Amino acid sequence: MSDAHPDAPPVVVTDTVRNAIRIVALDARARARGVRLGQSLSDARALVPDLDCHPADDAGARALLLTIAAWCERYTPLVALDTAPGRDHGLFMDLTGCAHLLGGEAALVADLEARLCAQGFHVRLCLADTPGAAWAMARYGQGRIIPEGAHGEAVLPLSLSGLRLEPALVASLGRVGLKTIGCIAGLPRAPLAARFGVRLMQRLDQALGREAEAISPIMPVAELSTERRFAEPIARQEDISQVIAALSSGIVEPLERRGLGLRRCRIRLFRVDGHVSGLEVQTARPLRDAKMIARLFEERIAGLHDDLDAGFGFDLMRLDVVHADPFEGMQAEMMAGNSAGHGHDALVDRLGARLGLDRVQRLVLADTHIPERSFGREPVARLAAHPGARRAASGAAALALLPDLPTPDAIITRPLILFDRPELMQTIAEVPDGPPLKFRWRGVSYEVARSEGPERIACEWWRDGRGARSRDYFRVEDRQGYRFWLFRHGLYGRETSEPAWYMHGLFA
Repeated sequence: MSDAHPDAPPVVVTDTVRNAIRIVALDARARARGVRLGQSLSDARALVPDLDCHPADDAGARALLLTIAAWCERYTPLVALDTAPGRDHGLFMDLTGCAHLLGGEAALVADLEARLCAQGFHVRLCLADTPGAAWAMARYGQGRIIPEGAHGEAVLPLSLSGLRLEPALVASLGRVGLKTIGCIAGLPRAPLAARFGVRLMQRLDQALGREAEAISPIMPVAELSTERRFAEPIARQEDISQVIAALSSGIVEPLERRGLGLRRCRIRLFRVDGHVSGLEVQTARPLRDAKMIARLFEERIAGLHDDLDAGFGFDLMRLDVVHADPFEGMQAEMMAGNSAGHGHDALVDRLGARLGLDRVQRLVLADTHIPERSFGREPVARLAAHPGARRAASGAAALALLPDLPTPDAIITRPLILFDRPELMQTIAEVPDGPPLKFRWRGVSYEVARSEGPERIACEWWRDGRGARSRDYFRVEDRQGYRFWLFRHGLYGRETSEPAWYMHGLFA
C-alpha cells in the first residue's frame, strides 16, 4: 500500500465475506488504532469513525502486481506470481546467479527494497534457500536474509500459516494444539497426513527443503540475454540507439558459439520510476548481423511514429533473444559483396519491423482447379522457418509452371486480369454446350465474333457440397477486339435447367 500524508485518515480495503462487509486489508495507522483483518466494517467504524474505506478490486490489484513483476525483471528473468490461498499475494524471484551483479545478496535486497519504497510501496521481503521458507519469513518472520542451510531452523518458530495452508486447515490444527511449524516438524508423518491431508506434509517439506519446488515465470526465459546498467539515467533518443547498437554487438558472439541466429528478440527498457517498456522484432531468417539487428529496432521505433517515452530516463536496458534457430552459411555471389538473397531478406526484415512480419506476404500456389482459389497468400517469413525452405519453395514453384510451358497455346489459357469473384451477366448462347453469341455485362452489350472452348472444370464437391456445379470456360472476342474469359455455371440438362453465366477475367 502506498504512503500517504501523516494526517490522512487510516485506509482499509473491504469486501463481502459471508454476507458481511469485512476488512480484508489495512494500513499501519488503522492497525495501530485497533482495526484488524476480518473485522466487520461497522465494528471498525465504531473504533475509527474517520476510516477511509475502499472496495476490493481484484482485477486492479492483479494488474498492479503484474506491473511490479515486470519491473522486478531488472534483477532476474525468473519472476513468478504467488498463488498461495488468501489475498496477501506477492511475488517469487529466483535470484540464483544474479546477486553478484549488484554486489552480493545484501546489496541486492537493499536495492530492491529501496527502489520499491521510493515508488510508494511498503515491502516485506526475505531471501532464503527455498520459496516456502522465503514466503514464511517475509510474512511471519523477522530476518531479511537467511544464511545458506539455516532456513529449516528459521521457520520452526513461525505460525503454521507460514506454510501457505488454507485458513480452515490452520484453524483445525490450532484446535488440537498445533500452532507453529516446529510443532509438526518432528511428529510422525503418517497420522498427520491421514488426518489433515498430504498437502500439509508437502508444504512442510517444501519449506524445509526436503522437496524441490519450481516456480513458473510470468515471462518465458530468454535463450540469451545481455544488458547495460547506467549510473545516470539516459533519455535522449541518440543515446538509446547507441546502447541498442552496443547490445546487438554483444549478443553476436554468444550466438556464434552456439551456432544460432536470432529469429525474435526484444529490448526491455526500465525507467527509474518503475515503468517498463518493450520493443520486439522478428526476422525472416536466422540473423547474426549486429548492424542489421540495431537497424531493425530503429525501424521498429520509427514505426511507432513517436519517440519512446523516457520519462525521467532509463537506468537499465536489456536485449533478450526470445527465439533462435540454427544458423547456416549462405552461398556468396562471385562478383558482389553481399550474400545471395541478403537484399531480399533485409527488405523483408525492415518491412516486418515497421508493419509486422505477418503482414509481409507473398503469393503461393494452391492445390485446386478452381481459378479464384488457385493461389493464396502467406507470410514470407514462414518460408525461412527451416534452413533451405526458400530454395525448396522456389523449386516447387518452378516445377509447377513447367506443365503450362510446352505449347504457345498454354501460355494464353489464363487471362491477365482475374476477378476476385466472378460477376454475373446476361447472355444468349447455344445449348447444351455451345459458346455465347451475345452477352451483357456491367450495363454494356457485346456481340461475340470469335470463341474458343469449352474448358470444363469440375466442381469441388468435398468443399462446396454435393449441390456444386461444374464450369464450362470460354475465351471469346467481340467485334471491337476485346477478349474475355467467361463461363457457364452448371451443365445444361444434367445439373440445372437454367445455367448462369459469369464474367471471370480479361485478356490483354
